[in-house]
Amino acid sequence: MKKNLLSIVTIAASLFCFGNEAIAQKTIKLFNGKDLSNWNFVVDKNSVPADQVYSVKDGVIHIVGNPFGYMYTKDKYSNYKLHVEWRWPNGEEKANSGIFLLIEEPKNPFPNGIECQLCAGKVGDFVLLGGSDLAEFQNKPGTKRPAFPVVNRKVADVEKEAGEWNEANIYVKEGVITVYINGIYQNTGTNKIKEGYIGLQSEGKEIEFRNVTVTPW
Repeated sequence: MKKNLLSIVTIAASLFCFGNEAIAQKTIKLFNGKDLSNWNFVVDKNSVPADQVYSVKDGVIHIVGNPFGYMYTKDKYSNYKLHVEWRWPNGEEKANSGIFLLIEEPKNPFPNGIECQLCAGKVGDFVLLGGSDLAEFQNKPGTKRPAFPVVNRKVADVEKEAGEWNEANIYVKEGVITVYINGIYQNTGTNKIKEGYIGLQSEGKEIEFRNVTVTPW
């Protein structure tokens, strides 16, 4: 218990330092509030045009959820704070989506990268996609590696009700990923990969995103 508390205190202290350093850094709007001109798109099996899955309405990114796929940045990023706000639209049930980090190689329908899970009830878990890895994932001896290995979050679910906006603040430093959801620490993962694309997923039902920014660290 003392060891875990010390780890959390250490993380919090390092992120406080980050906050002070970031003041002098320029925050980049990954979503300009108008269009998706600075994003690339993946649609499962290329079954429909991307604009049928990803669009902008009233200054908000709308992703329909089906077919599966994801949109990802045209540039790679390393050492940054990522801020993302998302919600399940009014009248819709909470469903499934994710924020993709340190994408090495965009693939269809899942990239080689780390997913910060947004699936209802699992927000803040890490999912290892396309052969990616985290030091925190330990496969049981003598068992086959799962197709989608998971590193579970450290605390209880803090996701808000459908229709309300949630906030993710994700810190990436030298491959170490630290996730806060709605201001509460969730998870830490250690990746050998230190630079990659950032993505937002289509998986299940409609989801909306806004205020997607990255601040160099």
